[in-house]
Amino acid sequence: MAIKQNAKRNLRIRKKLRTGEFQELGFDLFWTFNADATEAQIDQVVEQLIDEVIEPQQLGFSGSGHRAWEGMVCTRDIGKCTDAHRDSIVTFFKDKPVADVKVTELYDIWWG
Repeated sequence: MAIKQNAKRNLRIRKKLRTGEFQELGFDLFWTFNADATEAQIDQVVEQLIDEVIEPQQLGFSGSGHRAWEGMVCTRDIGKCTDAHRDSIVTFFKDKPVADVKVTELYDIWWG
């Protein structure tokens, strides 16, 4: 018995596959600290990013680095990041000792 390729998926399958209303959008984030940034400044900026931008918006950040950082931002629960989330991160870095702040376009974090 062949299954139609365009057959509708039921709720359970959509949830399991993270499609439809269960799709999750996120974006990648990259930045580099200026050469004159101290260790204390690096620690402070990373902590501020988490405390002032990530946590209040119920986002998650998975990343690493020291002078150059990269990571992914997504929502903590099933959901979709928005352009407003991307903009808030870019705005956060405006007065920090960093250069080359880049955020990617939103993409499906499971299938992107």
